[in-house]
Amino acid sequence: MSSGGSKKAVFAALVANLGIAVTKFVGFAFTRSSSMLAEGVHSLTDTGNQFLLLFGDRRSRRDPTPAHPFGYGRERYFWAFVVSIVLFALGSVFALFEGVEKLLHPHPIDSPGWAIAILLAAMVMEGFSFRTAVREAKPIPAGAGWLQFIRRSKAPELPVLLLEDSGALIGLVIALVAVSLSAITGSGRWDGVGSTLIGLLLGVIACILATEMKSLLIGESASEADQEAITATIRSAPSVIELIHVRTLHLGPDELLVAAKIDFEAALSLAELAVAIDEVEVRIRAAVPSAQVIYLEPDVARPTEPPGAAPDTGGPEPH
Repeated sequence: MSSGGSKKAVFAALVANLGIAVTKFVGFAFTRSSSMLAEGVHSLTDTGNQFLLLFGDRRSRRDPTPAHPFGYGRERYFWAFVVSIVLFALGSVFALFEGVEKLLHPHPIDSPGWAIAILLAAMVMEGFSFRTAVREAKPIPAGAGWLQFIRRSKAPELPVLLLEDSGALIGLVIALVAVSLSAITGSGRWDGVGSTLIGLLLGVIACILATEMKSLLIGESASEADQEAITATIRSAPSVIELIHVRTLHLGPDELLVAAKIDFEAALSLAELAVAIDEVEVRIRAAVPSAQVIYLEPDVARPTEPPGAAPDTGGPEPH
């Protein structure tokens, strides 16, 4: 997934969520609805999250330094992790607090018509943001679902936006049902129930985001397709006898570290070996453009038995 597509989706979400937040807070001023206030804080939190994602993208583009020789690509993962914490702390906890407070001290909603109209308008704007995120996330691998995309994507922005926007749409439906039931029954407790459910929803989304971003922060290997391409490229290169092993690590969404031990032809001179290594690197970058940092070590393939192991004679095992 390209950074350009991710940034476009983030800008679309930023504009949509800012407009939605203003709309919801206006609605709260008219209705005093707890669900409306929880949704307003939710959208305001999402707006702040988009700023954090853009900030992380900008920070990740700094040049390498002696202290950080592989650059700052993982800053995007760090700020996406911060987004999950903010979503939980400001979104989920606040909505739960408002919900419990409304359940303990219920009061009717003022001007429910305003609330319903604003929630419907918010759905339209949120749908625009969600549609942009879905479009930029395509094409997903054949046979893969959205959950697999969220778990396997190395670019953090789109999974964050897909979870945020889908959660926002579900939250709007919850708020709409809660406000409608409060208006029909005259009981403010339904509004409290809606706010509580929104808080629980945001908490679940925050936990999923934190788990996925933690995995990326710790360090994930290349995708299965990229690993297969790298392996096939090395094995097909001239002068390569055997690929002993290969290790990959994402230094950022668009930058991959590749390290491999390779058994080259023994007859190569030192100069010829250097040329062969350079040729393998060129082939790897052509097959997988994100493989920017490559370390190849010439080695000799050895038997897989552990050192000192007795040869298998086919006889009975010793007792």
